[in-house]
Amino acid sequence: MNILLWVLQIAVAFLFISGGAYKVFKVETLAGHFRGLPPTVWRVLGVIELVGGVLVVVPAKVTGVPMLTALAAAVLAIESLALAAAYARKSVKLVAANPFGWCAAMGLLAALVAYGRY
Repeated sequence: MNILLWVLQIAVAFLFISGGAYKVFKVETLAGHFRGLPPTVWRVLGVIELVGGVLVVVPAKVTGVPMLTALAAAVLAIESLALAAAYARKSVKLVAANPFGWCAAMGLLAALVAYGRY
C-alpha cells in the first residue's frame, strides 16, 4: 500500500506542479478561454498548486511530518474539485478537451492520497 501511495503522490505532484506552472505563467491564455475567474485568481490557484505539489512529496521524507502531506493533498483536492465545479457550470460537453474531467480526476487522486496518508 505504501508503494502505491508513493506512486500516486508522485503522479499528483507532477500533475499539480505542471498545472500550477501553466496557471502562473500562461494566465493570459487561460483567462481568455475561461472568463469565469479573473487573472489574479488564476495566479493564486497556480501558486497553491505549485506549493501543494511540492508539499505532497517532500514533507514525508525531509521534515518528518507526514501529516503535512495529507493536509497538502486535502487542500489540493478541495481546490481541484471546486475548480471542476466551476468548469461544470460553464461547459456541459464531456470530451477530452473539457477541463472538467481533468480537474475532477486530479481532485479524486489528491483525495485518495490525503485519505491514504491520513
